[in-house]
Amino acid sequence: MERLLIVVDYQNDFVDGSLGFSGAEKLDSRIADKIREYQLSGSPVVYTKDTHEENYLETKEGRNLPVRHCVRGTKGHELYGEAGRLLRDMRGFEKRTFGSENLFRFLQKRPFDSIELVGLVSNICVISNAILAQVACPEAIISVDAACTASFDSDLNAKTLDILEGLQIVVTNR
Repeated sequence: MERLLIVVDYQNDFVDGSLGFSGAEKLDSRIADKIREYQLSGSPVVYTKDTHEENYLETKEGRNLPVRHCVRGTKGHELYGEAGRLLRDMRGFEKRTFGSENLFRFLQKRPFDSIELVGLVSNICVISNAILAQVACPEAIISVDAACTASFDSDLNAKTLDILEGLQIVVTNR
């Protein structure tokens, strides 16, 4: 059974930077443990990185979310903590919007049986990439570990987990 772990946008700006929120830092050890678990079983791990340029505030996203974040070359763009150190030599996908086109193409080329997502932010990029994974690998079991994702808004996080389940995405550790 071919399994894949996708760590979504576990970057400084979403943990303790410009869009950081209380509790995001607590995911670090859980995500790191999950990465090690996949490594020990020989299963691949990939990650996404929200990536913006200096003109971010002039983009559609920037006009709707006018908080400069994850600008290429800044500390906020870098992966966070122990999880980030573990991911350093793994395959990453920079993305300029919520879902990653390159991750989608990667998933289409591999017959994964199971794809698990963790990371930030549940109600924006995690859900977007979970749906892309489901479209790319319609027969794979797609799951999100609720203990390894969060949002700046706990009510929105809970609603997102409900929506994921409604989309036939398995939510574990709820």
